[in-house]
Amino acid sequence: MNKPLIGVDIGGSHISAAQVALDDYSASIHQFFEADVNTYGEKGKIISSWSEVIKQAAGSNNDFYLGIAMPGPFDYDKGISLIKDQGKMATLYKQSVKDLLAKELGIIKDRILFSNDAEAFLKGESYAGAGRGYDNSIGITLGTGLGSSIKINEVVKDGKLWTAPFRGGIAEDFLGTSWFVSYAKDQYGLQINGVKDLFTQKIDSGIVENIFSTFGRSLGEFLFPYLIRLKSEAVVLGGKISLASEFYLPTTFQYLETMGYPVPIKVSELGEKSALIGACLPFIKP
Repeated sequence: MNKPLIGVDIGGSHISAAQVALDDYSASIHQFFEADVNTYGEKGKIISSWSEVIKQAAGSNNDFYLGIAMPGPFDYDKGISLIKDQGKMATLYKQSVKDLLAKELGIIKDRILFSNDAEAFLKGESYAGAGRGYDNSIGITLGTGLGSSIKINEVVKDGKLWTAPFRGGIAEDFLGTSWFVSYAKDQYGLQINGVKDLFTQKIDSGIVENIFSTFGRSLGEFLFPYLIRLKSEAVVLGGKISLASEFYLPTTFQYLETMGYPVPIKVSELGEKSALIGACLPFIKP
């Protein structure tokens, strides 16, 4: 492909974009740019803010292919947003983001492809990162919410496991930032805003160890039935909470080992680049 590939990762309040070069299961990133975006505003401002970052990544290129990792719900084939009742991106509901971006960027809309962000993460890691060499794997992103994707052979799909029943609630209740906040408060009377505060505040090391151990056990219990059912060979872990994986993964692995299914749990090698790479892969691997 002679024309540049631009990979984009769009979140509720953030966008990152870069030129992506793909070559025989290796990838490189150039011209990386990112910005915070107010997605609670009107659609024109959202589109122009996204486009500004994309144009920065494209540089002098005005004719390129654009792969975009986007959270759901979203009609990825048609490029239409179905996000509503979340505040963010509300003005884009049932709008063709593909048409709006094509017009703003001055490119042919057929050169814009959308992917689910969790799928793009696992695709990128499977192509050039921690997921290489595994035919069957599960991708998990841990952050404000719980993202999941499932790879079986060459097919990667959104796992949609965040709403999976778990301990009388749903998985996301126990495997995201909100769990750390509520558990620290309920068990120890601590006021934290997220995982980072466990390190920046002066908190007893034993308490921190217990919080992470409890989280690690929850992750293992959640993963186990899916690993068995899907015959997964590995778990690929991403998201902000994965940056603290050394504090909870030993407990997760210990649980899986006790249950007789000690698969490797690989932390993302590509970080925020994985979704950019994964979003561009449909252009070379339909």
